[in-house]
Amino acid sequence: MDKIRFGLIGSGWRGEFYIRIAKALPEQFELTAVMIRDPEKGKAFSQTFGVKVVNSLEELMADVPSFVVLAIWRGCVASTLEELFEKKIPVLTETPPGETEEDLLALWDACQRHGAKVQVAEQYFLQPLYSAWLKALSDGILGDVENVNISALHGYHGISMIRKLLGIRDEKCTIYAKRYHFTVTETYGREGMVFDGETFRCPRDRATLEFENGQVAFFDFSDPAQYHSFIRTRQLGVQGTRGEIDDLTVRYLTPENIPVTQDLRRIDLGVYGNQEWSHFGLMLGEKFLYRSPFPGARFNDDEIAVASLLQGMDRYLKTGEEVYSLAQGLQDMYITLKMEEAMATPYVPVTTEPQPWSGALA
Repeated sequence: MDKIRFGLIGSGWRGEFYIRIAKALPEQFELTAVMIRDPEKGKAFSQTFGVKVVNSLEELMADVPSFVVLAIWRGCVASTLEELFEKKIPVLTETPPGETEEDLLALWDACQRHGAKVQVAEQYFLQPLYSAWLKALSDGILGDVENVNISALHGYHGISMIRKLLGIRDEKCTIYAKRYHFTVTETYGREGMVFDGETFRCPRDRATLEFENGQVAFFDFSDPAQYHSFIRTRQLGVQGTRGEIDDLTVRYLTPENIPVTQDLRRIDLGVYGNQEWSHFGLMLGEKFLYRSPFPGARFNDDEIAVASLLQGMDRYLKTGEEVYSLAQGLQDMYITLKMEEAMATPYVPVTTEPQPWSGALA
């Protein structure tokens, strides 16, 4: 199997994921270089992470990567994407692809004009647990899914998962929303656990999305508490005509209409017993709903998902099969902007409209 060779633009927290992945699986991935425009910052970064650093796009492409990963400050993503489109450089871009409706429209226009090769690094549906949930739905054990209640992901990530769970493409929706604020005690951050007992006021966004086909999504997220907390966890509820998912519990009817209740069981190697340390898969009863595509790799769930995106981008360039298209990423952000608009005017409905990329939503 040929290595997946990619360049990286960006030196932030998200960019470090791609470095770790390339170092962990050098037989599968090769990071050709990291582009950092500031020479001094680039030199320090190279010494810290042991990677080649260049200071210009021309130098980055001199190593002939198959594509570049764009992982920079979100306010600069849209303009940098247009530059890459113009230069015909294939790109896997981090989320979101743009911050305003004008950004989204301009990006779609630029993509069409330049025939850009681009995919979006929306990774959550490729994480083990979300993948297992989606497999349960695709297997049809819940019947027709009618409503979703998700409290796990912010903004466009949450919208992406709602659309995946409901099978939503470009259906119009009406949004009612409000932002609340509550006090929560700090327990965890990117640097680790926190024990000082300090509290802070944290927003909690609640929104109802009513799609024109009759499906409904209830969005609920407290940012940043839910991503980094031991006392604010993730919750998911999906209800179909023949069953439901209640986070890790799945209730459904057999073909003979016998009710069954089972819990998802996670299989991790190296817990309590053996000398390994990796994720293997998730089971529902005697069936695997998910198996890691990187058995034996010491990846957390997000690293598994990001590495899967790299594989997907490589497959897209070779076969045309999309892993997460620009149209999907634009639609996620468009609905998110409408949800923000609804939160700014509580209880006043906001309705989405078809967009130029609607026809490309598969």
